[in-house]
Amino acid sequence: MEGAPYRVMEFLHVKPGKGSAFIRTKLRNYITGNQLEKTFRAGETLEQAEVDKRDAQFTYQEGDDYIFMDSESYEESRVRRDDSWAKYLKEGQDALLVHWHDRVIGVDLPKVLDLKVERTDPNVKGNTASGGSKPATLETGAVIQVPLFIAVGEKIRVDTRENTYAGRATD
Repeated sequence: MEGAPYRVMEFLHVKPGKGSAFIRTKLRNYITGNQLEKTFRAGETLEQAEVDKRDAQFTYQEGDDYIFMDSESYEESRVRRDDSWAKYLKEGQDALLVHWHDRVIGVDLPKVLDLKVERTDPNVKGNTASGGSKPATLETGAVIQVPLFIAVGEKIRVDTRENTYAGRATD
């Protein structure tokens, strides 16, 4: 769209009582990182961006640049920090690098990651799964809401797309 690739972050199909249906979307420009809300009429088409996703491994961080090594060619790629994925990265982690016109434009992490809780409020006897939530800082520095019964040192599953607790990790 407009000569740049966009990623659909959210969408809602609306069918009003009168008139034709439409789709409300929240889009993110891969190049600039800007978000945009746009409404499309039903049946409206867009050109699909030809992106290529390649396996890579996060090796290290240098300032705001994250260095990834391609799993096949062993070439290094530098990617500018984006909080949507950077907060879940740790050294040696696998990811998919999104390429557009031979340029890395983004990083796709696995939908669910197992991460260790580094800091959170103490566990209190009587806390249950349905009792609410508290903030927890993970080993990568990300902060998410977890159930009250989660303690420091536990491994939990995190939904990286929704930034939410997805359960205890099974080892």
